[in-house]
This record gives sequence, C-alpha cells and structure tokens, in this order.
Amino acid sequence: MSGKFFPGENHKNKNILNNNILEKKDRKKHIICGIIGICISMILTGIIVRQRAEAVDRKTAEIQERLSEEVFRFHVLANSDGSSDQEVKLMVRDEILDYMEESMGGKASAGDTKLWASSHLKELEKKADTVLEENGAGYRAHAEVTSCYFPRKEYGDVVFPEGNYEALRIELGKASGHNWWCVLYPNLCFMDTTCAVVSDEGKKELKEALEEDEYEMITAASEFKIRWFFFGDGMFGKSTEEKQ
Repeated sequence: MSGKFFPGENHKNKNILNNNILEKKDRKKHIICGIIGICISMILTGIIVRQRAEAVDRKTAEIQERLSEEVFRFHVLANSDGSSDQEVKLMVRDEILDYMEESMGGKASAGDTKLWASSHLKELEKKADTVLEENGAGYRAHAEVTSCYFPRKEYGDVVFPEGNYEALRIELGKASGHNWWCVLYPNLCFMDTTCAVVSDEGKKELKEALEEDEYEMITAASEFKIRWFFFGDGMFGKSTEEKQ
C-alpha cells in the first residue's frame, strides 16, 4: 500500500501549495498597500502643514501691515559706535522724548502723533543740535518722518514683528553707528526710556489702540501662530463682528 500512488493526495498538496502562494501574494499586497497609504498620508500631511504654515505667514504679514498703520516708532541713529557718540545718542533720545511729552501732553492718536512730529521737525532738530553742541560733538542732527524697516523687536514679553513702520527718524552725523528705537504711539517710550519691559499700563494702552488679533500677535506671538494654524479666521471672527 505504501508504494501506491494516490492522485487525490497529489491534488490536495497542490491546492495547499497554491493557497500558500496566494496568501503570500495577499500579504505582499497588503504590505505594499500599507506602505503606499503611509506615503500618501505623509505627502498629504506635508502639503497641509505647508499650506497652513504659509497661511499663518500671510496672516502675520497682513496683521503687521495693519499694525504698521496703527503704531508710530522712534528711531535714533548714532554717528558711530564710539563710546562718546553712543552716549550722546542716548542724551538726544532723552531730550527728544522729554520735549515731546511736554509739548504733546495727554493721549494722542497715531495720526496726531505723526502730524505733530511732521510739523515740528525743525524744533526737534534744534533740540538735538543743542545736546550735540553741549557735549562737543562736531556734527548735527537731521530729523524726518519716514517709513523704514525694523527687525523683529522684543520689549519684554511684547514682540513687534519685522517690517516697515512709520517712524520719527533722527540721524546724528553720519548715522553709521548702532541705533536705538522705541514706540511713540501707543505711548510706550514715555513709560520707560530703556523700553526693556512694557508695563501693565503700556499693555492697556496697546490693547485699547489695537485690534484683538493685532494685540494677541504682539503679546503672545507663539500662541497666536499655533491657534491661527489650527483654527484660522474662526479664532477672531466673532470678536470682529461684535466690534462692528
């Protein structure tokens, strides 16, 4: 009996072999499909992340542009990086800030501050020149209201994004030394001439002067970008409608 051939058993073995081959093919198909699915998911995720990041950048640029119309900055450029030139730069800064505070008084809008500065450039130059003369500087000051580029600037936990802003710009001599700047409106320069930290009073003025999204962007930049990345305009739509 052991030497006899049974056709049924051979057919059964073939079926088992074929089933094993099919199972292996199915497993390969599942693995390949899984890999393709993961790759597609990664590509789509990358595209979505890039699109959202670009949207955040566009929103940030848009708000910065609006912000530049609602703030007015102060810029003093020293003659050089020499110690005497840097010292007299700070003296000019203090003199100009004191003069503006005394002359303008009270609270003025960004437009009022710009208009006042534009119409008092000669007086501002004279104030600066007096300081320069008293300290033996052999050069003069030039004042103008202009739009100029400012890098990203931190005032404590308040961050103004880089971009072009209108500013009262005072150039001392060659104006090739390290410069100094602050924000004239809202009235932050008068809070603390070092402008190292914006006080609670300064933040209150900022909040009153700016839109909600503008204020959040400069006081909580990281949180602003994260929220806008995930929620977009939905974060601010309600408050904007309520204001209108």
